[in-house]
Amino acid sequence: MRTPMATGLRLHKDLSGTSVECKLYRGMIRSLLYLTASRPDIMFATCLCARFQSDPKESHLSVVKRILRYLKKTPTLGLWRKTCKFVFKEAELCVHIHCRGRICCCCKLSFNKIPILCDSKSAIAISANPVQHSKTKHTDIRYHFLKHNVEEGNVEMYFVNTENQLADLFTKGLDEKRFNFLVGKLGMFYPD
Repeated sequence: MRTPMATGLRLHKDLSGTSVECKLYRGMIRSLLYLTASRPDIMFATCLCARFQSDPKESHLSVVKRILRYLKKTPTLGLWRKTCKFVFKEAELCVHIHCRGRICCCCKLSFNKIPILCDSKSAIAISANPVQHSKTKHTDIRYHFLKHNVEEGNVEMYFVNTENQLADLFTKGLDEKRFNFLVGKLGMFYPD
C-alpha cells in the first residue's frame, strides 16, 4: 500500500453487505483517529471510515485494513521536530514572544503580515479591491473579517495553484504521486 486509500473510492452505506463486529470496528477507528494527531496523511481515509461506525460492513473494514497496512509500511513517517536538550530556550522564547505581542498592541508596531493561501483569484480580488464591494453586498457582515484584516495590513493573500493545494490531502483519495507530493509539502518526513 502506497496510499491509505484507493483513488476515487466511494464508500456508502452497504445495506446488502456482511456486517462486522461493531466493537472491533469502533476500536480500530478510535485508534486511527488518535493516530491522526501525528499522522495527518491518514486523516481523510480514517474520517471517511468513521462515518460507518453504527453499522460497519466488510467493505468498510477492508478500507480500515488498507489504512493499517499503509501504516505498517510507513512506521517512521510523521510530523517530527528537532528536540533541544535545554527546555529553557523554549521557555525564554515564549517570554520574548509574549513581550513582543504586548509591545505590538501598545505601540502599534507592525511585523510580518500573515500569509493566507487561496486558490480563488476572485476571492483575492474582492478582499483587496474595495471597488468590487458592490458584488458582495449579499454576503453576511461577519464574513468581511478577512477583507477588514487585508485593508488593515495584518493579512496578505496569495494565490496557490490547484496542484499545490494541501487541502486535497484531507478531502480526496489521491493517486500515489500526488499523495506523496502533498505529504512532503505538509512537512512529514522520515527522520534520520
